[in-house]
Amino acid sequence: MHTFSPLIALAVVCSTAATDAVYVLFTSAVSGRRRVAAASWSSVWYLLSAFAVISYTTNATYVVFAALGSWLGAFGAVSWLRRRNGAETSPSAAAPLKPM
Repeated sequence: MHTFSPLIALAVVCSTAATDAVYVLFTSAVSGRRRVAAASWSSVWYLLSAFAVISYTTNATYVVFAALGSWLGAFGAVSWLRRRNGAETSPSAAAPLKPM
């Protein structure tokens, strides 16, 4: 097991946050049957995930930071899509997201 680096941990959080945000946008494009957008988001998704996977395979501690980034990315992307589509912010008024 290699030594822990706070800078690598932060980079893993950012990388997985971006990865999950892109995954949400990919899913939105797929549900909207937009082939070019879905294919583009898919390729970006795999490029972003490479850093996190390579980083936390050298030290299992980084998996926790990958999970944190994943949660932050998905939460942020869905929040952004809700605002962009004019959905209300209350959970009881959850409207389906419109594809991009």
